[in-house]
Amino acid sequence: MKFKKAISFLLAVIIVLSFAACASGLNELPKADPDLDSMFGVDKNITIENIDEYLNRDDTVYRDMRMLSDPADYAAIGGDADLSFSIKGFKIVPYPFIGSLQALPVDNAYTGECLYTVEWNDDGSIASAHANYAESEMALKELFPQDKNIVLTCGGGGYAGMTRALLIYLGWDETKLYNIGGSWEYKGDNKFEIMVYPEDANDANFLATWRADYAYIQFDKLHGLDD
Repeated sequence: MKFKKAISFLLAVIIVLSFAACASGLNELPKADPDLDSMFGVDKNITIENIDEYLNRDDTVYRDMRMLSDPADYAAIGGDADLSFSIKGFKIVPYPFIGSLQALPVDNAYTGECLYTVEWNDDGSIASAHANYAESEMALKELFPQDKNIVLTCGGGGYAGMTRALLIYLGWDETKLYNIGGSWEYKGDNKFEIMVYPEDANDANFLATWRADYAYIQFDKLHGLDD
């Protein structure tokens, strides 16, 4: 009799937990599966086209890897150097402040301070990466928690791809890292504007940067390992 009661109790617990998971949308995500035929290894299952279906999950963090205003000339390839909009729930964590860039097909790419110096192979893989600051690893682990799924986007997919490659190189679980591609192509319902367009056409547009959940890294307050 006690055994039957124990079984009934366990079944009840399983049902309640299953219901709670479904109610909160925490059905298991498909494992990250990058399309190796795409330019930046964009995920086959979760992309900029369907990301709205995977937002607001407690087991997932969302990172937009663009700079608020990028010195690189992305307008030359039909992009936008300014962070004119992002997607609700995404924290802005500029990749150029995280690691060295791969060669880009645009001029004036950022070459300033970053948490990690990364040497890239010609095939897009990483030859080496080393921390520039005593706080680099701490910052990376707090910005990209290893116990969560991590959804990455940027403008065209490149910064997100670089981020994914660096995290994998440094020990993150590649099955939890999703490059969903470029937000320049986002057409969903969770877009929020950062660029403000005044009614007076003679006035210059401006970035309402306070609208962004932005990860600010103050490099002069960190402790350089080569100092």
